[in-house]
Amino acid sequence: MAFLLGCEKVRVDFPTKVVFESLSLGVDEGARIGIVGKNGGGKSSLLSLLSGNLEPDAGRVVRTRGVSVGLLKQSDSLNSEHTVHQAVVGDMPEYEWAANAEIRDILQGLGLVALWERKVKNLSGGQRRRVDLARLLVGAWDVLMLDEPTNHLDLPAITWLANHLKHRWREGSGCLLVVTHDRWFLDEVCTSMWEVHDRKVEPFEGGFSAYILQRIERDRLADLAEQKRQNELRRELAWLSRGARARATKPKFHVAKAQALIADVPELRNSLELKRMAVARLGKQVISLENVSFAFDSKQPVLSNITLNIGAGDRFGIVGANGAGKTTLLKLIQGALIPTSGTVKIGQTVRFAVLSQHLDELNACGNDRVRQVIGRYSRRRMADGKEMTPAQLLERLGFSNADLNEPVKDLSGGQKRRLALMLILLDEPNVLILDEPGNDLDTDMLAAVETLLDGWSGTLLLVTHDRYLMERVTDDQFALVGTALRHLPGGIDEYLRMLSQDEGAFQQELRAAGKGQVSQEPPKEAPAKRALTGGEIRTLRKTLESSERKMQTLQGKIDAVHERMQQAAPSDFVALTDLQKELDELHAQKEELELVWLDAAEALGE
Repeated sequence: MAFLLGCEKVRVDFPTKVVFESLSLGVDEGARIGIVGKNGGGKSSLLSLLSGNLEPDAGRVVRTRGVSVGLLKQSDSLNSEHTVHQAVVGDMPEYEWAANAEIRDILQGLGLVALWERKVKNLSGGQRRRVDLARLLVGAWDVLMLDEPTNHLDLPAITWLANHLKHRWREGSGCLLVVTHDRWFLDEVCTSMWEVHDRKVEPFEGGFSAYILQRIERDRLADLAEQKRQNELRRELAWLSRGARARATKPKFHVAKAQALIADVPELRNSLELKRMAVARLGKQVISLENVSFAFDSKQPVLSNITLNIGAGDRFGIVGANGAGKTTLLKLIQGALIPTSGTVKIGQTVRFAVLSQHLDELNACGNDRVRQVIGRYSRRRMADGKEMTPAQLLERLGFSNADLNEPVKDLSGGQKRRLALMLILLDEPNVLILDEPGNDLDTDMLAAVETLLDGWSGTLLLVTHDRYLMERVTDDQFALVGTALRHLPGGIDEYLRMLSQDEGAFQQELRAAGKGQVSQEPPKEAPAKRALTGGEIRTLRKTLESSERKMQTLQGKIDAVHERMQQAAPSDFVALTDLQKELDELHAQKEELELVWLDAAEALGE
């Protein structure tokens, strides 16, 4: 459907109140829209705004070139000295209007034949209203805007008007916007509704009866809003209590209370089901890097001897300082860069999708509106195991119906990022690469993106400086340190400790090379702690070394299980289920060892 007219970020101020604030909406060809709302809420102002009779105080009204608009106001501007004849058809010759069946039908339907040569000044208020309505209806308009058209009409005339408007244009063409309190008329004529309230316009599908049903549902949902918020908080709490954050802050975390609150909250992700679906989509081989090194123009290497196996359903996070080579690594993984040495193998079934920092994916959209962009995706796609339309997916990502009429170029940074993510998901990739997806998003929208990713089946690679996002959506983290890639069994905490330990060595290198000024002030002393005895230190070091050896052994077993999963037939769900159980047990053992390792390291101050 072609866009006819609309408004973008409009503000309308009256002396005593603000009527509309940041209003954006659009009208497509074929629309039949009924407009309702409280008296004084802005319904007539909305028609005046869209017709061009009211200038906004901010924003702009847009209209496709060549579109004609006819407006019926609540008060007419007829010339009192004119006859009804002159008011309705002007100077049109009698043989033209008399031979026009549509004009004759309008005059008959509105009861104006007997008044044809009477002067307007001698008409009653109801008769003047019929004359003004006839004047408008005899015109050939692309868009008709009617403000209370049934006022002063009797039942036959109202019935005639409804039938006329239903058949005035062929299906899918023309456009009608009508403000009226006549509920039957709205149900008879309109296929969608706009409710004007609280400085905004809220759209509903269907006529007046459908609008009432949806409004009741809206009010019911509003009553459930607080409960939903509490459930979201409980979901957040569930992750906090089960994840690394809870372990790191366990002295402050009320574990018993938290467990009581989240007793019936399911795991954030069904790892087994997502893994099964990912294996079915990706097959045995996904991506493997063997002793990969890369340097620009044969200079100092950016990356050295990196070996990384990425399997179906893996969710890896990559951290590192700015300029460490994270984007270079992602390009090597995609095959967009050729390694200086080593090999990169990409499975034949791999379909990459990349959300870049600069949102290059949206450049092709140009001046298109959001509704035009998502209109190119007509098929329903799978998300969280359910079929969802693009519009439903956008709603899940915080887009309102009004946002659908915005040009892509005018969207905020956060809206562009969410739209780009949605378009990527609609392309149905099986390997998703996200480079700083949290930029420009507020906390609520980050939570929405995280929940969306929880239900995405495929391999995920994430680069972000957002620790919460990293720990929330990935299962394993890796760090680029120097030119090497290191696995982080202890997660982001381990990475931060590693940076702290390396800082002293780095300062020594600076002094030795004379490359920087280093403060000679003595470091601030940490609070005094009980000194460990020699025996305690030896025991703790043995615990550290033992834990590290056992974790390395377990990691080898985990890698072996991953290899067996890749070799298994994607349709052999029994084998995959058994392998997943074995993998879960190994991960559980590894997590226990990680806790032992963390406690020993903390006691030693390492």
